[in-house]
Amino acid sequence: MAYLRISEAADYLGVSQDSVRRWIANDKLTAHRGASGRQVVSGTEVAALVRAAAEGHQNLPGELISSARNKLTGLVTRIESDKVMSQVELQCGPFRIVSLISTEAVQELDLQVGAPAVATVKATNVVIETTGLAT
Repeated sequence: MAYLRISEAADYLGVSQDSVRRWIANDKLTAHRGASGRQVVSGTEVAALVRAAAEGHQNLPGELISSARNKLTGLVTRIESDKVMSQVELQCGPFRIVSLISTEAVQELDLQVGAPAVATVKATNVVIETTGLAT
């Protein structure tokens, strides 16, 4: 079984380390002692919480519904444009997303550095990597 440090669990859950500690105190997560003697939580439990949070999202009436499941909300951090194409960068939490879209689309969407945006990813090929090290 994979175990996560409190800080890692907090990052995956999008909450503070104090929140994870409160969840442990309130039996929402179970704490264990890792090989180093530090407090860790089960990766399986964290995954269940992340999945439950994602499933709990309800579309609002009139909200656009899509078959794409990978939506990352972030801020536009850079736009490089020429006459035809633009490279748009978003910072979505710890993730940098880069999209190549038409300059016309950038103008129509009124994309500007510092503006919020959503990157929607729909791919037929997704590469998954790991260090192979489970705590």
